[in-house]
Amino acid sequence: MGAARAVAAAVAAVVASSSLMKENVYADSPFRFSPFGSTSPSPAPSPSSQPSSSSPSSSSSSPSGAHVPAPESSGAAAAAADKPAEQPKVRNDNPRTTAAGFDPEALERGAKALKEINSSSQAKKVFEIMKKQEETRQVELTTKKAEFLALQAQHETERQRVIYDEQKKLTQQQAQTKAQMARYEDELARKRMQAEHESQRARNQELVKMQEESSIRLEQARRATEEQIQAQRRQTERERAEIERETIRVRALAEAEGRAHEAKLAEDVNRRMLVERANAERDKWVAAINTTFDHIGGGLRAILTDQNKLIVAVGGVTALAAGVYTTREGARVVWGYIDRILGQPSLIRESSRGKYPWSGFLSCSFSSLFKKADRGVGSGANGNGFGDVILHPSLQKRIQQLASATANTKAHQAPFRNMLFYGPPGTGKTMAARELAQKSGLDYALMTGGDVAPLGPQAVTKIHQLFDWAKKSRRGLLLFIDEADAFLCERNKTYMSEAQRSALNALLFRTGDQSKDIVLALATNRPGDLDSAVSDRIDEVLEFPLPGEDERFKLLKLYLDKYIARAGERRPGWRSLFRRQQQKIEMRNLTDDIIREAAAKTEGFSGREVAKLMAGVQAAVYGSKDCVLDPGLFLEVVDYKVAEHQQRRKLAAADQAP
Repeated sequence: MGAARAVAAAVAAVVASSSLMKENVYADSPFRFSPFGSTSPSPAPSPSSQPSSSSPSSSSSSPSGAHVPAPESSGAAAAAADKPAEQPKVRNDNPRTTAAGFDPEALERGAKALKEINSSSQAKKVFEIMKKQEETRQVELTTKKAEFLALQAQHETERQRVIYDEQKKLTQQQAQTKAQMARYEDELARKRMQAEHESQRARNQELVKMQEESSIRLEQARRATEEQIQAQRRQTERERAEIERETIRVRALAEAEGRAHEAKLAEDVNRRMLVERANAERDKWVAAINTTFDHIGGGLRAILTDQNKLIVAVGGVTALAAGVYTTREGARVVWGYIDRILGQPSLIRESSRGKYPWSGFLSCSFSSLFKKADRGVGSGANGNGFGDVILHPSLQKRIQQLASATANTKAHQAPFRNMLFYGPPGTGKTMAARELAQKSGLDYALMTGGDVAPLGPQAVTKIHQLFDWAKKSRRGLLLFIDEADAFLCERNKTYMSEAQRSALNALLFRTGDQSKDIVLALATNRPGDLDSAVSDRIDEVLEFPLPGEDERFKLLKLYLDKYIARAGERRPGWRSLFRRQQQKIEMRNLTDDIIREAAAKTEGFSGREVAKLMAGVQAAVYGSKDCVLDPGLFLEVVDYKVAEHQQRRKLAAADQAP
């Protein structure tokens, strides 16, 4: 066994020495050599053919793991360890052996060891051991190769993961960069659009300013041209009037001279004829007077001479005088009683009912027919079915609802609701109350609060008579009290008289409960001045504001049709037969744009002021020569009325200032 170990050590030494001669040994297949063949030692290689020594790292850096160092087993190492120590090596100074650093002794020892193995009986076992060592080494190398491949696969997976992470980070960075670029581009686009909008707004403002300046210049030029045309027209009319006056004067002088000449020629003849006619008339009247006085004197002489005739004449004259006086006073007393029982109260200014139940039956029938015809025409022209009343659409709808509710209330015998109309003067409160009564099928009566104060102590009696008379209406009556704050103000006012307080208490007494016969409608410009008890009896409160531009436009068209377009038409009714017919007015180039311009100028006008404005336009047209209404005359009157309205407002503000 010791011999086998020595042989193995020798083989290891040979192999080690051969490893110094070659850089790499390839162990792709098992070693194949005849261990038992006699081999002659190969001559030592020359220094020129000796390869340069390489570092261990280069010999072990094979990419596939196939390059391994020279076979060096643990057995060979053990044999070399068990081998006795050799003699100290003697230095060889031969250049052949020392130039490349080759030591031939190991080769010699290996060759010697091979010879010993070949000659030994344990050679087979040695080679089997060597084979097993080689197989073990191959298994180890395969295991190391598999580990290296697994490590390489792990490294590759790690590398792929790192690449994926890097790509993912790169993608995220690219996405963030794109998002930042998109946000930046969006911010730039927003800023650019904002700058464009600002510039466009500035351009629009500049354009609007230029258009306004241009329109102002055009308007000034138009007004200057119109003023020049009007001045030329007035100058022409003055010159024409001067020429006409001169012509009339010359004609009158010529005619006067002709008549004077003719009168001078016929003066004598006329004088003689007049003298003869005067003498004849004087003789005739003298004869008639003498005859009359003769008859009167004869009668008086007959009465004075006969006593019976004198008594009869005196008694007849006395009886006639007494009868006339008695009849007159009796008729006055009876008529006063009838008027007090059946007549209309004195507080009523206007009513749809007649003064007496039998009075004006035919006239009322005819007037109702004519009113229906006029209302049909007005509603067709107006388009709202509400007569001449032009209100805000919401207010008009509310009044129509109240009219329907009042009509249904009367039909179902339910109590009526009292109303309060308040707003500036001339906004249509009275007209709305009249139309409300007509639409609801009720009679209406109009009174003024200012008529109550002059009655003094009789005001209470008159108010009770008024309510008693109102209850006699079969259809129900809408009692409209205009200027209600004149006697329905707060009772704690110092200037309120005792008679006014009594009148207010009487009205509160008659309106304490809901009535099925009377609808009380109050109108005032100052609703805050009404007594709290009066406000408590109000069920519906309606505000009548000043008309807006659309309402003023409709009012202008309404009154333009009433005062201008239909000025010369004959109105239906028998009274129009005895009235003088108005002259027709011709309208030229008066379009809706001009009317709308007038509506814009009349800001703050009430409905009454608009009606007065159109009445002023009618007067201006009748004051002109040709009776023609053109846009210039219309706008001139409108401007004058607007200036007058502003002056009145300034005066009112000055009066109200402390």
